Amino acid sequence: MNSQIKKPSAKSLIDQKSVVMRLNRIEGQIGGIKKMLENDAYCDDILNQIEASRSALHSVQIILLESHLKNCVVDQLKNGDTDVIEEVLKTFKNLTK
Repeated sequence: MNSQIKKPSAKSLIDQKSVVMRLNRIEGQIGGIKKMLENDAYCDDILNQIEASRSALHSVQIILLESHLKNCVVDQLKNGDTDVIEEVLKTFKNLTK
């Protein structure tokens, strides 16, 4: 296995900045859900907000995965690091549990 410390590619870092903005919005959604619970909001409304937050997190996950494959993984393969294939397969297995 390749023991070097892996870092995001330059393009991946740009994508990550966009993801941080999305996560800030999701963080606000979670705070809103907490307030809904504290204010005794209707359960169905709370459940809908939870689903919207879960969906937003899933979108972030897909964006990061796509960026990782297109940038980091491609760069590593170009540099002869085929261990990244096992890393990606392990990630896919974890995502599909």
